[in-house]
Amino acid sequence: MKNSLRILVLVALSTLAADQATKYLAVARLTDALDGRTGLSRVAGFFSEKNLDNHPAPGEGRYYASRPYRFIEDYWHFRYVENPGAAWGMFANLPDTARKVFFHVVSLAALAFIFAMYVRLEPGQRLVRVALSLVAGGALGNFMDRLARGYVIDFIDWHWRNQPGMRWPTFNVADAAICVGVALMLLDSLRVRRSEPAPAPLAQSPNP
Repeated sequence: MKNSLRILVLVALSTLAADQATKYLAVARLTDALDGRTGLSRVAGFFSEKNLDNHPAPGEGRYYASRPYRFIEDYWHFRYVENPGAAWGMFANLPDTARKVFFHVVSLAALAFIFAMYVRLEPGQRLVRVALSLVAGGALGNFMDRLARGYVIDFIDWHWRNQPGMRWPTFNVADAAICVGVALMLLDSLRVRRSEPAPAPLAQSPNP
């Protein structure tokens, strides 16, 4: 059990670290919210600065988000977006307090469910262990965003030549980890299980 939990901890924490590191880079490179800061002040600003995607609070009058970075022209941009809802912006229009409570409860319930599934896995289900660990790490990454800011930072923008209806919703590393984890679980469910070899028939005693 200790070895199996080690996989969960290592994969989930590595996913969480990668997610938060890339979100820090998104804030640092795709907004000017951290300009003029150095050292730990930049890290503190990453967690404390809010409303950076060209929707400042009334009276601020300042826009922080910069223009998208065109990594692969017409297909892949890096664009800073704040998503207060779930995937595809679902539930983003709920009242602020209700939305935060809803997502906190759902996130904690999902993490508890993932852990309950994980400890019930059979020793040979290594692929499912990695898959659940990726989902847990992704859930933790987005949960940390909601705790710190009340929304999730997205920055990966995939689209096809800016054609209407040909743009994937902007996402982040946590979302990608969750999708990969779910895909691995589906792949595992489709694998043909090796049937146990049938026991050899008992030798019949000769007739008296």
